[in-house]
Amino acid sequence: MNTFSWAHIGHDILGMLIHPTFWVTGLCWLAACLLKVLLLRLRTGEFHWNRFFGSGGMPSSHTAFATALTVCIGLSEGFTSAVFGLALGLNILTAVDATGLRRSAGLQAELLNKMALKLYKNGKGSPPKVREQLGHTLPEVLAGALLGAAMAFFAFPHQGI
Repeated sequence: MNTFSWAHIGHDILGMLIHPTFWVTGLCWLAACLLKVLLLRLRTGEFHWNRFFGSGGMPSSHTAFATALTVCIGLSEGFTSAVFGLALGLNILTAVDATGLRRSAGLQAELLNKMALKLYKNGKGSPPKVREQLGHTLPEVLAGALLGAAMAFFAFPHQGI
């Protein structure tokens, strides 16, 4: 019979924090967020730090995170394991959602903002603005997947492939 132990929970949390899957995935997400800001700086000439945590943009940090996690699980547990299959399925779901539903919602938000501007044109006040950067283009998702896979393969401590 297992008994509750704070020491056991602390040990498990510490084990999670030092496991390569955790820190490689976290570093990959941070790298994608930073790349998003730096690439936007190259394009616009200004730093937009608010985009660091924002959705949308190049590369997809969600896809980079999910891909790094998937590859790390494959390297750790095996590419034929059930947990890798689960991670791969969720990775694909993340990418499809970013280019499909969230991208469509972003395009609709852009249209709503344009319509609201026309409606408020002669009136007082300003229209509420709906956030438009929600999803990703296919190149943004592919760049995120490439970044995630590359970082996982190069940073995860593993035996030769």
